[in-house]
This record gives sequence, structure tokens and C-alpha cells, in this order.
Amino acid sequence: MSNENLTVKQQREARRAEKVAALKAKQQKEKRRNLIAIISAGVGALAVIAIVVSIVVTSARPQVDPEDIDIAGLETFEQLAGQHVEGTVDYDQTPPAGGPHNAVWLNCGIYEQEVPAENAVHSLEHSAVWVTYDPAQVTDGALDALRNAMPDTYIILSPFEGLDAPVVASAWGTQVKLDGVDDPRLADFITKYRLSSEAPEPGALCTQGVDGPGKIA
Repeated sequence: MSNENLTVKQQREARRAEKVAALKAKQQKEKRRNLIAIISAGVGALAVIAIVVSIVVTSARPQVDPEDIDIAGLETFEQLAGQHVEGTVDYDQTPPAGGPHNAVWLNCGIYEQEVPAENAVHSLEHSAVWVTYDPAQVTDGALDALRNAMPDTYIILSPFEGLDAPVVASAWGTQVKLDGVDDPRLADFITKYRLSSEAPEPGALCTQGVDGPGKIA
């Protein structure tokens, strides 16, 4: 039936039906577009999450098993007493690698002045590594390189006058004397002993203790 044979009312209803059909078609098209966008966003988010998890897992996974690391010249010290004491302690090692210590640990970080050994030893008990250097031998660019090589946590770096090596790395019950800041044994020592389960109190706090003089980071 042509529009000429339709009444005015029928023509009006026909136009209304066409508009409704067009509106429904537009709504269905927008619904499909939104659904595709949601799915794409979800897939993208999952991909981002997968990448982040992969990075975290990869970063957390040790590249080398610490137990497999052999360090030439490593010294070990057995049966170190770990009681809390007041005042100074006459340690058997220089710098000390364990033994009686102050009841308050030294906050880990980078220091430009000598720190109290009795507090630092307490940090070793908490599985920190204490890197000391002779300020007469390690200066300027070498000192900057040493500071930049330190991890962010469970590490103490400080000068120590009178060392018989440019750099000495200490953990609870063990120590190595190094030829300089570029000695590869330094990185091996940190990997092997930082947060080591061989410490008396591995993973105990290395913050919320006491700052030594000259803490810069």
C-alpha cells in the first residue's frame, strides 16, 4: 500500500515506527561498541597485570643461589656471643663481625662518619651487611661508586679508620677484605649474606633503631 492510500493517522504511525526502529538499531550498535570496548579494556588490563606480576616475580627471584657463591678470602667466626651490653666492646675483629652489642640496632643506610660498632653489630644480628671503607684510600669518584652500588635496605656503609684493606664487608660471623670498590667479591658477599638465614635474627628490623652520626641516605 502506497503512502497516498494511507490516512494521515496511518502515515503518522508509520513514521513513528520507522523512528523507533532506527532508534533501536542505534542503541544495539552502541551496545555492541561498548561491549567491545569493555572486553578490550579487560584484556588490556589483564595484560598489564601479567606484565607487572612477571616483573615482580622476576625481580624477586634470585639470579644466583646464594649457597652456590664461593668467595675467595672469606673468614668465618664461630660461637659469637649475642648478648646485649652497655658501653663499648673490645671486639676480636676489626671491624667486628658479631658478638656482644648494644640493645638498640643501628638504622641501616649510608653514613659519611664512623658509626658506633656496638649498634652496627646489632644490625648484623638482624641479617644486615656492614660495608666499611678506609677513608684515606676510598675518596671522590671511588666513594661515589661505592655508595651507588649499595642496595636500598639491610645495608650499612660507613668509613672506618685503620682498616688493613680499602674495603671490608661484614655479616654476622663472616667477613671478607676487599682490594677496592671494584672488587667483584663485594657484590657476591652482599648477595650471599644480606638477609641470610644464617644470621641469628634474619629479617628483624633494620629501621626504627638509632641513627649514627653523618647519615646521608
